[in-house]
Amino acid sequence: MKTNQVIEVALKAGEILLTGGAEIYRVEDTVTRICKCYNVEAECFVLPTGIFITVIDNDGNPVSIVRRIRKRTVNLEQVEKINSFSRSLQGSPLSYREAMMKLNNIIGLKGYSYALKFFVAGINPFAYALLYRGTAGEACVSFLIGIVIYAIKEKITRTGVFEFFEYFISGLTAGFLSILTIKLFPFMDLYRIIIASIIILLPGLAITNAMKDALYGDIVSSMFRITEAFFVAAAVGVGVAIALSVGLRWI
Repeated sequence: MKTNQVIEVALKAGEILLTGGAEIYRVEDTVTRICKCYNVEAECFVLPTGIFITVIDNDGNPVSIVRRIRKRTVNLEQVEKINSFSRSLQGSPLSYREAMMKLNNIIGLKGYSYALKFFVAGINPFAYALLYRGTAGEACVSFLIGIVIYAIKEKITRTGVFEFFEYFISGLTAGFLSILTIKLFPFMDLYRIIIASIIILLPGLAITNAMKDALYGDIVSSMFRITEAFFVAAAVGVGVAIALSVGLRWI
């Protein structure tokens, strides 16, 4: 395989990992391992918004390539598939065409159905409402609000609006729906429902990855993820606060 083809395969694998929510050290390690499988020495530097890789070509000249990452989600299935893919190359390296075909197949994974995603989006608030000593009614309401929030968030995500806006709207929706519930059923606890409903919006994976990046010495990436998690939590909090400041006048 030519050097530029090796770089393309490695970068594509790294991009899938980074957009799927993998840690920085995992992306760097995977990129360098794939290059090493084809006897190409590479230096890789990864940030949450980009992958930088430099290799020495057959003529001894350094070649640097940058891949900009604009969208990050959570897809642990793709992360696991790329890990398996990189390990399989160590034993039997694939041709360029076969490697790219496998990577495109990983990108094209359908994942879980929307029905299952909606159900899980409701189960999380339902369980947390009970964990916070809520009643069965409060848990059921949290279940429904969680589904609505997830549906709205997915709809906004597809429109391409910047990330923090979708979290703001989701928090605003959670607040207004919770207030509407209290208006109809005054015996329920407003704040318990809100806390349980927004649990699916909290950036738990980002905070976990930030801690892991810091432990592996990737301080810049760690600070980036911590800041991102802070702004996500702030966007949700501002949405809920606006809903409460306006909606509590109705109760």
